[in-house]
Amino acid sequence: MATKIQQILETAPNESVFFGSWLSSQGLDARGQYAYMKSGWFDRISKGVYKIHGTEPGLMAMISAYNTQLGKSCVVGAYTALELRGYSHYLSIREPVAYLFTDKSNKLPAWLLKKEWDLNIKYMTTSFLGDGLLGVETMTINQRDLLLSSPERATLECLNLPDASSSLLAIYYIMESMTTLRPKLVQTLLEACTSQKVKRLFLYMAEKAGHSWYKALKPDNINLGTSRFMITPTGRYINKYNMTISKELAEYE
Repeated sequence: MATKIQQILETAPNESVFFGSWLSSQGLDARGQYAYMKSGWFDRISKGVYKIHGTEPGLMAMISAYNTQLGKSCVVGAYTALELRGYSHYLSIREPVAYLFTDKSNKLPAWLLKKEWDLNIKYMTTSFLGDGLLGVETMTINQRDLLLSSPERATLECLNLPDASSSLLAIYYIMESMTTLRPKLVQTLLEACTSQKVKRLFLYMAEKAGHSWYKALKPDNINLGTSRFMITPTGRYINKYNMTISKELAEYE
């Protein structure tokens, strides 16, 4: 009875989550999956989704399996990507949150979002940087492959979050630490970005921080629009970027 599952575990030694369609592609059909569950090898997480009996996979293990086994593209981004990339000492203390992104045509299943995990899920469908994976990189973390936003993309994602206007100074602290961003990637992301608000905030913060890579950018190729933005209801008006931002950010030195 154990032979087939042992072969599968040898094929994917770091996996603790298995999707039924992937198991079928490995030669274990629905009847076999049910048999392994009844015999105590598998525990059922949801319909057609299993974990190895006695294990408690974390959210990142689930997302890795979801992507690699089903050919999906759920991206770990924003603050979570920055934390996983080693910027945690620049981030203010936050609750254990995983910021996850997909495009609108590939939404995460409801069961995954409703289940209790070791991290609270902040999930968004967005295409403000296009429908592709521009600025997304594969990283192996704890022996599992994840699609992770680059620092360049993650910073833009932070600025695009619904609560970004109340976290501008905190995001600027992160921007100050971004001394090694790649100007070509930044330029490409900014040209692809459809949010004029995000682009203006990013450029303002990069210029304010005085990073050398900012000088390599070509702002004339970035469409910033002409409308005035009230990023915060009151604060300081920044004429160059035609926007009002929080006084604490404008006066921070």
